[in-house]
Amino acid sequence: MRYVLILLLAGICYLLFWPVPVAPVAYQPPASPGFTGAFVENRVLDKAMIVSLPNGEIGPEDLAVMPDGIVYTASLAGNLYRIDGETPVLVDRLGGRPLGLKAGPDGALYIADSFRGIMRWNGPGRLDTVVSEIDGAPVIYANQLDLGRDGTIYFSNSTDRFDPETLGGTKPTSVMTVWEQSDTGYVARHAPDGTVEKIATGFVYTNGVALSPDEDFLLINETGRARVHRLWLTGAKAGQTEVFLDNLPGYPDNLEAQGDGTYWLAFASPRVPAEALMSYPFLRKVVWRLGPRVRPAPIHRGMLIQFDGAGRILRTVQDPDGRLGITTGGKLVDGQLYVMTLDSPGFARLDANDLP
Repeated sequence: MRYVLILLLAGICYLLFWPVPVAPVAYQPPASPGFTGAFVENRVLDKAMIVSLPNGEIGPEDLAVMPDGIVYTASLAGNLYRIDGETPVLVDRLGGRPLGLKAGPDGALYIADSFRGIMRWNGPGRLDTVVSEIDGAPVIYANQLDLGRDGTIYFSNSTDRFDPETLGGTKPTSVMTVWEQSDTGYVARHAPDGTVEKIATGFVYTNGVALSPDEDFLLINETGRARVHRLWLTGAKAGQTEVFLDNLPGYPDNLEAQGDGTYWLAFASPRVPAEALMSYPFLRKVVWRLGPRVRPAPIHRGMLIQFDGAGRILRTVQDPDGRLGITTGGKLVDGQLYVMTLDSPGFARLDANDLP
């Protein structure tokens, strides 16, 4: 009996006092709207064809459409694939963990690499680092990017607290950041003259970014608060940030400008029930000590929305059964909606005629 009491006391001390890497911040999230109104459940993505990466590869997080129409994605292992044909074709081995991809006005492919920063690829074996630090501090979690017509690069850095390269990858690092609610995410700008500066700070896990057609504002996904911001780049409001879409039913991941004034946003997961603990930092530490099986995790339930520059929801496409896994991005290319994923064996393509 004595040993049982000792073990019980040790267990209680562990749950209450054992050091953990997260330092939760109190936050009271609004009640999720759920799948109602513009987000009402549908099964549009049931018709999508799943395209697998070869050789057991996983994690085609994003896609880029080049000026010549070639479509690329990159895998968790850092391999670059051409994906506009029947079967993905290996093009190059980049290394790192490529997340956001975007064609530049110079014809090169720009990459937000969560391990290395902003990279530029100009053909097999030609990979260069564009941004790896800002003001002497490393960019430790580059996530997505967009480029202006003059070559200016806008990119998100999800957090300055947790390094995905040393903490097991982007998925566990994103969970840590959102669970902690630390607001060290930011958006930065790399100008054509090579200068780099932060232009918006204070986000809980910054994610997708997308420029408006006139490049007068930048949309910014804040995953940890389930919302989208608008940062004005020109005009009377230049430098000001405002909430553009608030209290979304899921956690926004990548954001893709379609090129016609509309945007595709993918949700990595619906809002999780564990949000009920956000007001209680101490309890969140206890939950973290209980281990991975108890900690919050993304829910596999695919969903993308298309909206316009006024914030009107135009389309919602869903995968209620979660067969695609964690959806991260999407874009219409040559009559097909590409739906990308975080750690699934492939991505999906849906004929535009099957869209609502």
